[in-house]
Amino acid sequence: MTIAVGDKLPNVTLKTNGANGPEDLDTGEFFAGKRVVLFAVPGAFTPGCSNTHMPGFVINADDILAKGVDAIACLAVNDAFVLGAWQQDQNAQAITMLADGHADFTRAIGMEKDASGAGMGTRSQRYAMIVDDGVVSYLGVDEKGVEKSSAETILANL
Repeated sequence: MTIAVGDKLPNVTLKTNGANGPEDLDTGEFFAGKRVVLFAVPGAFTPGCSNTHMPGFVINADDILAKGVDAIACLAVNDAFVLGAWQQDQNAQAITMLADGHADFTRAIGMEKDASGAGMGTRSQRYAMIVDDGVVSYLGVDEKGVEKSSAETILANL
């Protein structure tokens, strides 16, 4: 079952980069009592993600946060080291990078994508959501491009 507007996010342990390397991040704690914009990409350093999707959130981070958002997070089925390197490459320090290395969160919300044909294995679909205290209030999923999951679309829905 794919997550939908009105659904509560599952409680899963992800990884994020801390001062001393990868750290556990509990999604129940991360989303509790906050308004969070979460966007997911099929892979760090991939062309669409690096040239279009992430830059929109980097450029619009201040405007998104000014609309009452407590955090902007990017999720990918990659490890925390890759996401940390991508965060540096993209100058995305305002964005919390969430590594879903085994796709546990991605599967739990029904957003997995089989990218094995491209040699990438299980990945996340491209999506963005607005989450209020752990509950999805907006969800945009893209089959191609970034129209429904762009930073601009998120801004229009805040």
